[in-house]
Amino acid sequence: MATLSLPTKDGKFAPYTTGEPIVLPKGAPPAFNRIAYAATHVVADPLADVDPWLDAAIDWERTIAFRHYLWDLGLGVAEAMDTAQRGMGLDWNGARELIRRALEAAKSRPGVLIGCGVGTDHLPPDNATIDDVIRAYEEQIVAIEAMGGRLIVMASRALARAARGPDDYARVYGRILSQVKEPVILHWLGEMFDPALAGYWGAADHMAAMDTCLGIVADHAAKVDGLKISLLSKEKEIAMRRRLPDGVRMYTGDDFNYAELIAGDEEGYSDALLGIFDAIAPAASAGLARLAAGDRQGFHGILEPTVPLSRHIFKAPTRFYKTGVVFLAWLNGLQDHFIMIGGQESARSLLHLAELFRLADRARVLHDPELAAARMGKLLATHGLA
Repeated sequence: MATLSLPTKDGKFAPYTTGEPIVLPKGAPPAFNRIAYAATHVVADPLADVDPWLDAAIDWERTIAFRHYLWDLGLGVAEAMDTAQRGMGLDWNGARELIRRALEAAKSRPGVLIGCGVGTDHLPPDNATIDDVIRAYEEQIVAIEAMGGRLIVMASRALARAARGPDDYARVYGRILSQVKEPVILHWLGEMFDPALAGYWGAADHMAAMDTCLGIVADHAAKVDGLKISLLSKEKEIAMRRRLPDGVRMYTGDDFNYAELIAGDEEGYSDALLGIFDAIAPAASAGLARLAAGDRQGFHGILEPTVPLSRHIFKAPTRFYKTGVVFLAWLNGLQDHFIMIGGQESARSLLHLAELFRLADRARVLHDPELAAARMGKLLATHGLA
């Protein structure tokens, strides 16, 4: 346990004492009855001589070590997606190198899960045509498949800008799905995560967009392993889950309601592909192991306390959630600094980070509370507040 002084909403400071540390799982990775991917962050190189708002310098050793940490806990790695700041500091060249290194690391770990984000982020979105979007997807697909990677097809900002309606989405996805070597995961990322994706699938109304997306999935079901939906609405996810073709999985991307969506109901459940699993990996692993053992109460007992933390990390503007994920990795000693590519460590306030500290402690996801408290104190001191 440790006590430190943290800022409060009234502009003052109040003492806070941490609780008991989390007990990290030991031994072989546990078995789950759900597929579970953590969308994983990258560790910046804090000593690189770059302009942080313009250039991405990555600490490859620490970045890959974090993937091994997740695999040790039985979680899969969803690589080079939005949690890795894809499109917010990490460009396609950096993503391709990240994917290459992660796939090489996975080769030493038979049986581990890894999926790789494919998009169109090397294509300037302003004047792109539908044909340009198709070619851009194809270029990244060819590159990742040549490395032996499994595809997670990310939403395209360029397509959202170029499309004139649902038919353009059907054309693009029909073309790329007809070419992929193995079934892919499709990703519907809502505008709360990326405002440039508003109106995806050709409709501003999510239920109308859902119809278009489901039509595409139904037409190409043999090439679709599953659909990751990130709309932060359990009602919409459940409605869509119940309409998926047989054999097509729903991967929850709902960082607000993941516990109950993974647990499921009498008509089914969601697997997981979540950014929050990067931040709460030991709790996610322990909870999923309880669920696999038939202990639903134990599952909820571990996961439910993490939900307030996740809702805080992913609060609006949701796209800045990566700052909280990396901050927690630093508090937990999984990296030596709180520096991010793109300078994104400045995207959340000190008050936000102080509340994150409290919620992480209450969720018991601080690995070493004394280390976490010392690092939180250093951050405050750096800003002249200690």
